[in-house]
Amino acid sequence: MSEKRDRLVERRERLVAQAAAQRRALARDMERWRMPLALADQGLAALRYIRIHPQWLIVPGVLLAVLRPRRVGRWLGSGWVSWRVMRRLLGG
Repeated sequence: MSEKRDRLVERRERLVAQAAAQRRALARDMERWRMPLALADQGLAALRYIRIHPQWLIVPGVLLAVLRPRRVGRWLGSGWVSWRVMRRLLGG
């Protein structure tokens, strides 16, 4: 019985070492994604905030209308498209 137990102990040690090596490799591979994922997370947080507080979209629109009245029509069209895309992305 001890031979079987010894084989199990050895196998367990190999599996534990293999799992540790896989964890290290995964951490190394994921490191390059840390910054892009953090940036995407911040962008999604900003979109959620705008979804909850849409009045903050009015301020840039008013400033644009006051400072560049000729471009307002073009910006309103782009803003409308952006708003629709954002609503679809956030499931609203």
